[in-house]
Formats: sequence, C-alpha cells, structure tokens
Amino acid sequence: MKLGIVGLPNVGKSTLFNAITKAGAESANYPFCTIEPNVGVVAVPDSRLDKLAEMYNPEKYTPAVVEFVDIAGLVKGASKGEGLGNKFLSNIRECDAIVHVVRCFDDPDVVHVDGNANPERDIGVIDIELILSDLEIVEKRVERVKKMMKGGDKSFAAELELFERIQECLQEEKPARSLEYTEDDQLLLRDCQLISLKPVLYCANIAESDIKNPDIPYVQKVREIASAQGAEVVVISAKIEDELGQLDPEDREMFLEDLGLDCAGLDKMIQASYKLLGLISYLTAGPQEVRAWTIKNGTKAPQAAGKIHSDFERGFIRAEVVAFDDLIASGTYNAAKEKGLVRSEGKEYVMKDGDVVLFRFNV
Repeated sequence: MKLGIVGLPNVGKSTLFNAITKAGAESANYPFCTIEPNVGVVAVPDSRLDKLAEMYNPEKYTPAVVEFVDIAGLVKGASKGEGLGNKFLSNIRECDAIVHVVRCFDDPDVVHVDGNANPERDIGVIDIELILSDLEIVEKRVERVKKMMKGGDKSFAAELELFERIQECLQEEKPARSLEYTEDDQLLLRDCQLISLKPVLYCANIAESDIKNPDIPYVQKVREIASAQGAEVVVISAKIEDELGQLDPEDREMFLEDLGLDCAGLDKMIQASYKLLGLISYLTAGPQEVRAWTIKNGTKAPQAAGKIHSDFERGFIRAEVVAFDDLIASGTYNAAKEKGLVRSEGKEYVMKDGDVVLFRFNV
C-alpha cells in the first residue's frame, strides 16, 4: 500500500512524514523545502501480532507495512507546471491513495502560502489542480478514441462513452471518483492513473492546544467537505505526533495518557487508510515467524495464499483457518483444533480480517 501525502506548502506534510517514518525529511518554514519525494516504510500497528508472538516466541516478527511518499507542496497552477507541479503530480499518480493534509490552525510564525489558514479554500486549490491535470489526460484520450472510431470500428464506443462522461464530470470541477463505474469501466481505467479517481483521506492538522477539544470550526469544515465526497477524515496534531516519535514506548504511553488519547493519531491514520482502500490482514503464525499479510477485503483463499508465494496459489489444496480470538481464548493451536475451532476451507472461502491460516498446497 502506497500513500501519497499532499497539501499546500507549510501545512505540516513533512512534519507528519517525519513522525510516521522517523526518516528525518527536511522540515522548514518556507515553501518547497521538499524537492524530491521522500519515501518511508512504516509498520502497521497490530496488537494481534504481539499476542501471537507471545504465544509462539518466533524467530521472526513481520508486520504488514505501508509506504508513505511525502510529495512537495502543490500550489495554484501546479497542473500547468507551477512550483514544479508536473513532477509532483506524476509522483501522486503512482500512489494507491492520497493523504491530503489540511492546515487547521493559525500561527503567525508559520508562513501560509495564501496568507492565512482556510480549509475550504486550501482543499479547493489542491482539488482543482488534480482535476485539471486529469482533464488534460482525459481530453487526449477522448481525442484518440474518436480518431480510432473514424475508420468505422464500433468496438471503441464504450470507451468513448466512459471518457466523455469523465470529461464532463471534470469540466464541472468534480473529481473522477464522484462517478460510479462498472467492472468493464474499471478495466478501461486501469492504465490511466487518474489522480482524482484515487480515494482520499483528509488529515486535519490542528494545533497542540486543540488536541483535547479537536472539533474546532476548521475541522468541522473539513468533515463537511469530506462527507460530500465520501472521503475519510482523521484529526491529528503533526507536531505532537513528531514529539511522540522521539519517545520510547513507555514514555509514549504516558504522554498519550496525559493528553487523554487512547492511541496515536498516526495509528488512526493507518487504520483509516486500510478502511479507505478496503484492505484487511490475515495472519500466519509458528515458531519460525508470525506475520501479517495485507489483502483486499473479499479475497478468496487461493489468491490470499498467492500473496505468500505463487506456488501456494497454483497448488492450493485447502486452508486451515482459526479466528484470532478463538486461538487466543484456546491458548494453543492444538487446543483450538481439539475444540473444533480450526476449520478446513476450500477454494471459494472468502478470507476474513484476523484469520490465522495454514495453507496446504501441492505443486
């Protein structure tokens, strides 16, 4: 899973990225301090893996991971190349989803590219640039398909209808994701990499002083916009998350407790990203390794097995499955088996979040 962190300059993107990956991306009080996209990989927090590790004491512990790309601040005119816009937009196209950081605090000491914080205006600037960038691609596609149809080939009719529909949507300044698509449409869209088609997670970045009462007017406006788009919202203070990243686990827990928070905002952000992309995790466990594997919700057992190795999918026989809660309650895998809690599932079994699985295969 690859998430692109976007937003206007000086909204807290690089501070947030530092907190996520502790990679030390440069953070400065001026626009465009991030010229090359910083890439960092972070483990997905999953307490289930910790409990399995206690049970098996494995040689190896491998959580699922998320890749974050810190993309330099976009500005008005990015779709026409302003502020190195074309380069940054191409970086976004390679991501699975967008984390749109929105500044929801006032601070005269932190320069805002447009003078002051205004979530509605700031979101609008980014949205329009992404839409305009997509519109250029779609217009070229429509033109190309029309040329192909001039020879009388009617097989391109469905493609033309689809891209003319998207073109009209973008011209109305609406993102491509606001339309509904059939499976056939999605096949035609695969090679397009339209940015405004990607799911969005809005990250409302608030001041440290607002962390205990975060439902401020700025945040309410972000929620209103996200609700209209069917997007998710996570409220964080990037500065607090950065401070948390410097602490050891024990001090981190105490700091969260002092703030009245049950978990870090970054954990919530990763969980929301999973929900946004329709992802779940299944688990494998044993003395050699405990591991989380990320799959799309609705994935069947053979395809899930293929995440481990293509041979597992090709030679799939069955999946021996036990629900995580049942395994923990039983104390051991053998105890769960004796209670009849370990099920033998075939090729049509749809994997569930938290399934602990042993795949049987033969090639």
